Amino acid sequence: MGTLTFTATMSVDGYVADADGDFQWAGPGDAVFAAHIERLSQVSTEVHGRKTHLLMAYWDAEPEPGAWGPAEHEWARLWAATEKIVASSTLSQDDLSKGARLVPHLELDELEQIVRDAPGDVEIFGPTTAAPAIRAGLVDEFRLYIVPKVVGSGLRAFPDDANLDLELVDEGRLDAVTYLRLRRR
Repeated sequence: MGTLTFTATMSVDGYVADADGDFQWAGPGDAVFAAHIERLSQVSTEVHGRKTHLLMAYWDAEPEPGAWGPAEHEWARLWAATEKIVASSTLSQDDLSKGARLVPHLELDELEQIVRDAPGDVEIFGPTTAAPAIRAGLVDEFRLYIVPKVVGSGLRAFPDDANLDLELVDEGRLDAVTYLRLRRR
């Protein structure tokens, strides 16, 4: 049985993107990228929505020879080996990357079954896709990378009506980013 995790890189005030949808301010430095590689090595299944899937298609193939260094190649290798489930009612199976599975309407009981069947961590990525699972108390661990920036408004990492009782199980500093690993009590 797997563990359901939620990972977010966010501003100090809790946003993953600003009001214009920009998240370039959250781009990882070398230490954070290395931590993401380590994290992804524990993930067997990635559940995400349309926007994340289209964004992450970048990792399907190197844009041009020599564009990626060793860390990017390692990330792409791990990403390719990860089962991907795309929760989207607007994409078709033909729109997906090779090996990804489309679930047009991801229900919580289906997500619970995915977690039960997984041999490792199931990461639900993207706050919109994760919101129902967060509200329902299904997420076991939260892995937060907090960037020292205030953006004021935009897409929040957590749904406004979430009420979570969490326990800090790990913390660290990666360059200027603070890492928190929290577990549901």
